[in-house]
Amino acid sequence: MEVKKGGIVNARLIQFLQEELSVSESAIAIAQRHQEFTPSLLPMILWQYGLVTLEDLDRIFDWMETA
Repeated sequence: MEVKKGGIVNARLIQFLQEELSVSESAIAIAQRHQEFTPSLLPMILWQYGLVTLEDLDRIFDWMETA
């Protein structure tokens, strides 16, 4: 089965969220249910639901620029 680039980036983003920001699996699952199939919205949804701070959101966007 072929993994598309977006899937790899999303998997790496989730790994970053868990390892660097200690975002729980359940928080990520909540955000994934609400992202409407647009992985790039995951960080905004996490922030919108109060699952990451504004500082965390900045770190996520910095990471995404270099990923």
